[in-house]
Amino acid sequence: MNKNSFYEKCYKVLLKVPKGKVTTYKSIAHSLGSRAYRAVGTAMNKNPYSPKVPCHRVVNSDGRVGNFASGTAKKNKMLRVEGIEIKKGKIDLDKFGFRF
Repeated sequence: MNKNSFYEKCYKVLLKVPKGKVTTYKSIAHSLGSRAYRAVGTAMNKNPYSPKVPCHRVVNSDGRVGNFASGTAKKNKMLRVEGIEIKKGKIDLDKFGFRF
């Protein structure tokens, strides 16, 4: 894949998010000077580098866990293993959110 492609840029940004934190599709897009939130979601869904590039750490802007290529239950489990609390399908972004 082209190292300068939008997807590759998304993966590079995502590598900055540490274990125990999450970011949003919107935040990744904004960090790239874009409003292509859905394209970020597609990039995460197509991530060929998982789990090295931790796409499970990307959630919706309202804190909802969102979808995952391997299933939402697996995403929830991976997040909980990293110490992220999920209550009623949501993550407290003030507590667990990562800002670029």
